[in-house]
Amino acid sequence: MKSLFYVILVNSLVATLTNTLVWFGVTFWVYLQTQSVLATSVMAGVYLVTTALSGFFLGSLVDRYRKKTALLISSVGSLGLYGFAYLLYVSTPSAVFADAASVMLWGFIILALVGAIAGNLRTIALPTLVTMLIPEAERDKANGLVGVVNGVAFLAASVVSGLAIGFLGMYWMLVFAIALTLVTLLHLWTIAIPEAKIVPTEAKPDHLDIQGTIQVIRLVPGLFPLIFFNCFNNFLGGVFISLMDAYGLSLVSVQVWGIVWGVLSLGFIVGGLGVARVGLGKSPLRTMFLSNIVMWIVAMGFTLQPSIVLLAIGLFIYLCLIPVVEASEQLILQTMIPLERQGRVFGFAQSIEQAAAPLTAFTIGPIAHFLFIPFMTTGAGVELIGHWFGTGTDRGIALLFTLTGLVGLVMTVMAMRSHAYRNLSATYQKR
Repeated sequence: MKSLFYVILVNSLVATLTNTLVWFGVTFWVYLQTQSVLATSVMAGVYLVTTALSGFFLGSLVDRYRKKTALLISSVGSLGLYGFAYLLYVSTPSAVFADAASVMLWGFIILALVGAIAGNLRTIALPTLVTMLIPEAERDKANGLVGVVNGVAFLAASVVSGLAIGFLGMYWMLVFAIALTLVTLLHLWTIAIPEAKIVPTEAKPDHLDIQGTIQVIRLVPGLFPLIFFNCFNNFLGGVFISLMDAYGLSLVSVQVWGIVWGVLSLGFIVGGLGVARVGLGKSPLRTMFLSNIVMWIVAMGFTLQPSIVLLAIGLFIYLCLIPVVEASEQLILQTMIPLERQGRVFGFAQSIEQAAAPLTAFTIGPIAHFLFIPFMTTGAGVELIGHWFGTGTDRGIALLFTLTGLVGLVMTVMAMRSHAYRNLSATYQKR
């Protein structure tokens, strides 16, 4: 069973890399075509919102069909949508795509976006396959390998997408995406996954059954607070996602910043490999909270002074711990939720937790622009802490980062000391 899981993992690596490559590449290409920051911002917002909303539906597919069928649906969906995007691209004059308001441009973007999001069906199905194929004592390490796959895909796509658009153009990137997706689909077709026939346990098996999923989660004391805790963490993490490029570019050139991010992305792989090697310990919940405490302490410190070295070291530690947190939550859900419900619960958790990201993206910019940046340029912050913290636009963003880390640390300590944490920890230990 373990060898079968490794084969599926390699298949998913190629699929995830392809989907990430397409979306990154399309984002770069749209900016180069239109020179519109607004267009790429809207793309990011639409992508995040669609990802958040689609979790409920995709999770129901994972539970409704056999896991191999769910993986096939994912690949077929991506292949078909990339094919339509290719036909639209080759049949439309290139000048049309230079207009950020072009209907044809946004039609192309939507096809590519939905094609990439179809890959999220795999993201939800993989943890359920860990439950099916891996002995319980080794699932934490298997979750670490899933994190490695995501990290490798992100790192490779970050590098390759820019090179592909720069040297080959959108036409050949689409051709390669279609070819890789087809290879993934054909390879998946040859894999035999031993699983029983899905027997519906509800009167309406085709329904999303969000209410039923909520009831299952509520049966496990402390599980809902865990999901909302991770949602809040994503909200805080969105502060760094939204403003980190602006802060980094205040320290170094765009070329250096690109290289720095390429190296820092190795943190996802290092963290995943660490989990795959040593596991998560006897209490994954405690491991998750301790990892969060370290993350927020680091986040409080890596912008205290305007140093690219300090920033890079802090970000690397932060990124190394993300796979640990994700693997911990996956293991808890795999242990506490029946297999026949795991797809919907993982999809529900994805939707709730991802919903925080677009909210942060839409709110944190104005907060930084109207409050923190003025505070550290012409406001009271210049006199209060400017003599050691520094002044200017970048220090306003840095102050926002530091306070975000402080809020995250306080909330994590409070959550760890809560009654819900103790209940969930005790329930997990009994399993």
